[in-house]
Amino acid sequence: MPRTAAPTLSSPVPRIADRDRRRTSASAVLRSVLEHGPVARSTIARLTGLSPASVTDHCARLTGLGLIRESAAPRQSKGVGRPHVPIDLDDTGFVVGGVHVAVPYTTVALLDLRGRVLAERELKHSGVMAPRDVLVRAADGLGALLDASPGLRPLGVGFAAGGWVDRDSGTVVEHPLLGWRDVPVREVLGDRAGLPVHVDGHARALVNAERLFGRARGSRSVLHLFVGNVVDAAFATNDEVHHGPRSQAGAIAHLPVPGGTETCDCGRVGCLQVELSERTLCRRARAAGVIDGVNPMHVLRAAARGDAVAARLLTDRARMTGRAVGLLLDVLNPETVVVTEVGVLSRADCLAALRDSVGSERAAAVVPTSFADSVLAVAGGSVALDVLYRDPLGASPDAI
Repeated sequence: MPRTAAPTLSSPVPRIADRDRRRTSASAVLRSVLEHGPVARSTIARLTGLSPASVTDHCARLTGLGLIRESAAPRQSKGVGRPHVPIDLDDTGFVVGGVHVAVPYTTVALLDLRGRVLAERELKHSGVMAPRDVLVRAADGLGALLDASPGLRPLGVGFAAGGWVDRDSGTVVEHPLLGWRDVPVREVLGDRAGLPVHVDGHARALVNAERLFGRARGSRSVLHLFVGNVVDAAFATNDEVHHGPRSQAGAIAHLPVPGGTETCDCGRVGCLQVELSERTLCRRARAAGVIDGVNPMHVLRAAARGDAVAARLLTDRARMTGRAVGLLLDVLNPETVVVTEVGVLSRADCLAALRDSVGSERAAAVVPTSFADSVLAVAGGSVALDVLYRDPLGASPDAI
């Protein structure tokens, strides 16, 4: 994968406390530019509580790294003196790679610093593929996207998947549907890509995407429920996603859902994942003669053509998703709930069924994902972007 070294800053080695303080302050400045730019330095100082001198220093550092730039059009101040020159993100040069591994295919993508997908490709899985083969193919797919995008410089790669993903060790500990166990993703993908690799579960990745770029920006607490072949959740408070020991938080596959009838592999009836899985949706659709394959998008297309059975299957699934949301609301009481589920993203009747099941008093807090057209690509890329926005002074291909 082609890469070019990003600019680095030369300075004496600071004490640990100084590094932490600088990292936190630089993060606050970059987040302010992301959320409010083009924005004056004086406004950044007011938003962050940092001194004007500190803001000026951090802006110089971030400009030197190529992460921000002065806006073209200065704004005249209300008083006497030089006009304000607003600061904005420099989203023209750097990108991050995103890799998301799902059951039927892997998504590879390039995202800019605003979380926008610039290029995307699906790599279908053919038969039973070894984890290493999937990861090597993903790295090569990212390389092809970069080769087709001259001038873009990669800062790193984010990897996301369902199942049990340990962020700290960079490992997919267990993904039963893929048959993966103890897969060293960071090592394999990093060796092939030649870039820093950051790894997390896709529900947590999407919480970070929502708080950085989506509808949940500014929310004090956010719950994300991902409903695909894998069903899992993530919870963030005060800008921090809860991971738990070895990143096991959010494993809700065996949460009992009221009204469930499906028998789970664990032997119980009504577990959340077996009830809501896209595999279950497609099996029910095949049994009803709606489709003859395993693609949930075909159920959506049938409903769009006016198939009443397909529409009922989708709204029933959305209604049961709402029951799961209600349970999680009772336990966690988040300010915002974001749901990623194909029916809810595509059909007003499914969103209405979901909210009706949640209940009128809390329905307004439940919203579909902000990234309906590119949710898997955004999940992968946001793992790396979260690291960037937490530690922008470390931004380079060798140390994101």
